[in-house]
Amino acid sequence: PNGGAPGAERDGAGPRRSTESEVYDDGTNTFFWRAHTLTVLFILTCALGYVTLLEETPQDTAYNTKRGIVASILVFLCFGVTQAKDGPFSRPHPAYWRFWLCVSVVYELFLIFILFQTVQDGRQFMKYIDPHLGVPLPERDYGGNCLIYDPGNGTDPFHNIWDKLDGFVPAHFFGWYLKTLMIRDWWMCMIISVMFEFLEYSLEHQLPNFSECWWDHWIMDVILCNGLGIYCGMKTLSWLSLKTYKWQGLWNIPTYKGKMKRIVFQFTPYSWVKFEWKPASSLRRWLAVCGIIFVFLLAELNTFYLKFVLWMPPEHYLVLLRLVFFVNVGGVAMREIYDFMDDPKFHKKLGQQAWLVAAITATEFLIVVKYDPYTLTLSLPFYITQCWILGIILVLTWTAWRFFIRDITLRYKEIRRQKQEHRHEKDKCLSNGDGHSALLDEASGSKLRERKL
Repeated sequence: PNGGAPGAERDGAGPRRSTESEVYDDGTNTFFWRAHTLTVLFILTCALGYVTLLEETPQDTAYNTKRGIVASILVFLCFGVTQAKDGPFSRPHPAYWRFWLCVSVVYELFLIFILFQTVQDGRQFMKYIDPHLGVPLPERDYGGNCLIYDPGNGTDPFHNIWDKLDGFVPAHFFGWYLKTLMIRDWWMCMIISVMFEFLEYSLEHQLPNFSECWWDHWIMDVILCNGLGIYCGMKTLSWLSLKTYKWQGLWNIPTYKGKMKRIVFQFTPYSWVKFEWKPASSLRRWLAVCGIIFVFLLAELNTFYLKFVLWMPPEHYLVLLRLVFFVNVGGVAMREIYDFMDDPKFHKKLGQQAWLVAAITATEFLIVVKYDPYTLTLSLPFYITQCWILGIILVLTWTAWRFFIRDITLRYKEIRRQKQEHRHEKDKCLSNGDGHSALLDEASGSKLRERKL
């Protein structure tokens, strides 16, 4: 299979698209690329045999339970890495993407388990992962003083700005840089970025950490962090789309410099396909793009709501691991969704990673609904409700005009144009003296039909 790292591509078995880059590959298949199913099976069996025959089982039930669960997950990951179906990417190695596919299955099963617990048991179960979890989060003031220049603070009038410049600023930037590599479209990234800020405004009465200063929303987030990340991501996409992809086996390269360069480029895309979403081209694509934006925003909201309902501090390592997980699976899912939309004849069903990401996002939301329905049902302020109703009406109105009213209008204009051209040609024939002969031919033809009847 041909493919790559987050945002990398694969040729696939279908015809090459006009937006896909040319690839030259000498077809070298080294030890690194071969399947090692027997080797993995032998190592796994030896490890289990060591635990069974040579290691004394501890008498700690909780410890044995944890170790048994971890061992079961590792055995499943070994099976998946060696036996699971390849996805669209293969760089740096197909096994890397098979690993994250199996992690998706494990994470979804974990979410299903949490969903079937009581609220108290589910929160206390998190103590098995980290003993510091399972306690309510302290109340924090996220809005605070919104003055950019605070004259009341003589030592540092700009302390509000410096307080916001924490570790989440580079996280915002790199997050949107990677999201741009996934989505590969400037306007979709900007819509998601701006829409999420509107969601924070709308839901700050439910979650206190959504309450931010106006300049934090629009200057630091949208313009600086998100905007700069999207800009750098689009520049990277431009370079990847123009790059020539020539692959040669490591041992076929004569110079050491060439070998080192080949090793580095192993972590870059195998080839590249430029995404052309074309949301206004058809109703199907428009609804699909709207669905992608909706799921993207829901996954972003789940990050904050899961922390809140499962009592996880924002800086906890589980929150970071979830973001790393979505970075690795998101690029594959977006490619599979694009293939499904762009070439439904060849890609007849939704890809496995895209299916799992959609299921994970829905399950996370259901956990939030079950664990804290009170917070989710807090009514929106009236002016917020009015804004959302107006926005929904505008979107529905544009959809109806673009895909129904506009098409009917264009069809009516085309029919009227054809009638006018036909009438013009007929008048032209009559003015040239051909109309009389045409009428005689039509009359003789009608008499001949009458005789046959």
